[in-house]
Amino acid sequence: MSIASKNQSIQDWITQQWVILFGKQIDQSKHKWLLGPFGEINGIGSKFIEQLAKNENLSICKSNEPKGLLKSIEQLNLPSSDLNKLSKDVIDFYENTSNYEFDLTTKWNPFFLLFGHLLKLLFSNRLQQLNIPLSSNKNSKEMNSEIVQLTDKATEKVKRIIWLRTFKQTFQVVYSGVYETCKIPNGKVCIKAIFPLPNGNATVILQPIVGENGELILKSAGRKIGDSGFYFLLKDKKGNLWTKFIKSFKDSLTVSSENNKITANQELTFYGLKVLNFRYDIKKR
Repeated sequence: MSIASKNQSIQDWITQQWVILFGKQIDQSKHKWLLGPFGEINGIGSKFIEQLAKNENLSICKSNEPKGLLKSIEQLNLPSSDLNKLSKDVIDFYENTSNYEFDLTTKWNPFFLLFGHLLKLLFSNRLQQLNIPLSSNKNSKEMNSEIVQLTDKATEKVKRIIWLRTFKQTFQVVYSGVYETCKIPNGKVCIKAIFPLPNGNATVILQPIVGENGELILKSAGRKIGDSGFYFLLKDKKGNLWTKFIKSFKDSLTVSSENNKITANQELTFYGLKVLNFRYDIKKR
């Protein structure tokens, strides 16, 4: 039986061993669409950016020019009819994300709050990753949002895009993730969000749909490896690559604009039960 690396905290080792026991060993050459950077064992948060730049021999871009989660909305390979219908405000948000700031409101299903507390106790505080507010709050929390580009030292071509989000009041890291597009096996182009974890990552693959009112709907609702959805990835002690597809966990994000005001509503469900709802009020700086 394969074993997770032992030189790490016990809770990380147990989580990784669970992925090995109930997941699937995969061939790196056949799953390039799924691959992404892994974290190291000494914390994630803002440290990850410098670690990734060093590991991949890249430079952290110092330019003050606007930076987006996407270089161009055309990366999503949407049909021309959908692209023409998509809100121009939503397009600008994805292409110039660094021009925007956020207020976050959360609403928990009380039955899943224990899971949130365990996540924070065992992982979030220590790793500085996935620090989700634990109370449903009517008053929004202001967030800092930074888009970090890692570039090739010779060509200055952008190789990695990282979205770092922290709370303004506490500077606590909420999310630190790598964003890119990928083409899943059915040929659909999706947005891939990669959240580094020790010796692995949590990857969410979101398939884009344009709604009737020009909103961009991103769904991770697949049923098997190769679909959109939520994946854990890791390397075991011998360097073998493993993944666990979490079919029961779904994510739906809708980014829309009305009267020049952009909002994003995100709903997480588990076996069809609503776990958590995020509302982001998005405004230009």
